[in-house]
Amino acid sequence: MDLGTTTLAASLVEPASGRRLASAGSLNPQREFGADVVARLDAACRSEEARSRMAELVRDGIRRLADELLATAGQRPGSLATIAIAGNPAMEHLLLDLSVNSLAFPPYRPLFTATKTVTAADLGWDLPVEVVLFPLPGGFVGGDTVAFLYGVAGPQSPLPAPRLYLDMGTNGEIALAVGDTMLATSAAAGPAFEGGNLACGMAALPGAVSGVALEGERLAVTTVGGKPPVGICGSGVLDTLALLLEQGIIDPTGRLLSAGEIPSSLGNRVAEVTGEPAFILHRDAVRTVYLSQKDIRQVQLAKGAIRAGMEVLFGRAGIGCDDVAEVILTGSFGAVLAPRSLKNVGIFTEKMVHTTSFVREGALCGVERALATPGGLTAVDALASAIRVIPLSGTPAFEKDFLAHINFPQPG
Repeated sequence: MDLGTTTLAASLVEPASGRRLASAGSLNPQREFGADVVARLDAACRSEEARSRMAELVRDGIRRLADELLATAGQRPGSLATIAIAGNPAMEHLLLDLSVNSLAFPPYRPLFTATKTVTAADLGWDLPVEVVLFPLPGGFVGGDTVAFLYGVAGPQSPLPAPRLYLDMGTNGEIALAVGDTMLATSAAAGPAFEGGNLACGMAALPGAVSGVALEGERLAVTTVGGKPPVGICGSGVLDTLALLLEQGIIDPTGRLLSAGEIPSSLGNRVAEVTGEPAFILHRDAVRTVYLSQKDIRQVQLAKGAIRAGMEVLFGRAGIGCDDVAEVILTGSFGAVLAPRSLKNVGIFTEKMVHTTSFVREGALCGVERALATPGGLTAVDALASAIRVIPLSGTPAFEKDFLAHINFPQPG
C-alpha cells in the first residue's frame, strides 16, 4: 500500500516471485478534512475526535481495497501473509491514530523512525496478519520516500554521480544522492500536481484530461481511458500550462491574457467562468472542463516550492542543478509526464529534460520489492537511517529560492 495524501494505491503480490496478482486504488477518504497534510494536521491537533475519525476513514478505505484485491485475485483473506504500508509521516501517524503534535510543531519529528509493526486487529481489521509501516526518517520525509528510493536504487549504495529523486505528489518529496550521502526534504507543494484543489481537477481516473497538444490551430485533448473529458489530472494540467506559456497565452508572471490580447484562434478559448478568467479545454452539453486563473496560481506555488526545495539540496551538497547526472521522477500524474513540460513551467533545466526517467507507482513498487526480497525490510530500515533530512521550514535559502522561481520562465 502506498498511503498517499490524495490517493491510495494498493497491490497484491506473491512474495516468492514478486509477481503482482492484482492492483487497486482510490481517493484518500480523509480529504473531507482538507486536501493537504497541513489542513489534516491542524484538524487532528484541534480535536482528538477528528483525529480518530481520520484514522477510521483511512482504515476503512484500506480494508475495502484489500477486499477488492483479494476478490480480483480469487484469494481468501486467510491467504494474506503480510500487509506493508508506506506513507508520509502524517499519513502513517493518522492511520495509527497517534498524536501528530510533534509533526505539526517544532521540533517536527515523528514518534517513530524505524519500521513499525502492529497487528491487523490493532487497526480494526479481522485479518490474521501483521501490518508493517515503513520507517520515517524525519518529520517531513516519510516511508513513501524510503519506498521510492529502495525501489529504484535497491539496497546498494548510490552511484557516485549525483542523482535526483523526485516524487511530485502533494508533499513533493525530493532526495539527492551524492557519493554515499543521501539528502532528502519535502516541499509542501499542495495537491495541484495530482489534480487536487483545482476547479476541474481530479485524480487520474477515466475521463481525466491527461495531455494536450496543438495540431495546427486545433487543440487536441487526450483523456485517461479515451473517455469523454470530465476533468483534468496532473499531467494534463502541466501539459496545458506548458502549451499556454509556449503560445504566449500566459505571461511569465502567470497572468492569463484576455481573449483580445491573443492573436491566434486559441483566444476563443479564453472566457470568464464563475467570475474569473479561464482557458476552456473542452465544452459540451453536459460540462465545461477548464483551467482557471486561480488554478494557474496554485501550480505556480507548487512548482516554486518544488524547485526551491531542489535548490536547497543542491546548495547543501555543494553542486549546481546541471551537475545532476540523472533524474528519476514519480508521481500520480495520470500519464508519463513529458520532462519538457516540467522545463517549460520552470521546474527542470534543459539538461534535466534529457536525463530524466519516469517510474510509475514509485513508492508502491518499492514496497513490493521489499516484501519480495529476502531481508528487504531490514535493508529498508538501513536505507532510512542513512538519509539525512534537510528541513525547509524557516530556512532563508528556501524562501529566497521560492521567490526566485515563483514566476514561469520566459518561453524560448
